[in-house]
Amino acid sequence: MISPAMPSFADLDDVSLTGRMLGALLYYAPNRPEIISLRELFSNDSWQEEWPCGAVTEINSAAALINTGLNIENRQTLEEAYQRLFVGPDALPAPPWGSVYLDHESVIFGHSTLVLRQWQASLGIEVQQQQREPEDHIGLLLMLAAWLAENQPEQLTILLGEHVLPWSGRCLTLLEERAEHPFYQGIARLTTLSLAHWQQRLNVSVISKDLFF
Repeated sequence: MISPAMPSFADLDDVSLTGRMLGALLYYAPNRPEIISLRELFSNDSWQEEWPCGAVTEINSAAALINTGLNIENRQTLEEAYQRLFVGPDALPAPPWGSVYLDHESVIFGHSTLVLRQWQASLGIEVQQQQREPEDHIGLLLMLAAWLAENQPEQLTILLGEHVLPWSGRCLTLLEERAEHPFYQGIARLTTLSLAHWQQRLNVSVISKDLFF
């Protein structure tokens, strides 16, 4: 078990801000009101200067993709891209659930999901979902990280080191490679560099786990 550590207030603010935004973008459909407002925010170049995670060149690289993904032509296919990437009915090119990567059978609601659920229950956390689905959706976990930063910051290193970072890199790599839409390619890249920033700033020790997808 990783010993909880107390991050600085500045780092907690960074996790709260970026985790809530990135988690929502990876979890909710692009026509949701909260996502429409985020799309408007990301359409303004000024956000790049204020993004607290990652080097300027890395942020600009992700921003270029996001900006392309929000132009008039690509914006028309954003809903279709979300459906293909996160809903189906075809096999998802980059499944967003942790147990797909951590379970030998690459199933949802696998053993790692149950371990995560038990940990959340031990902290009195009940995740609010738009429908019944595994708690280890990457979008939900990023939003949970934001919530922990605001409410139980001593648990952040456990969430990240045991339940997110062991598999999220693989998921985000696949998402960037297979998204076929620059908006989600950019969000995948921005999430990758933000998680790397979190890991460094919070001094997270990541548990090594075998991946099966």
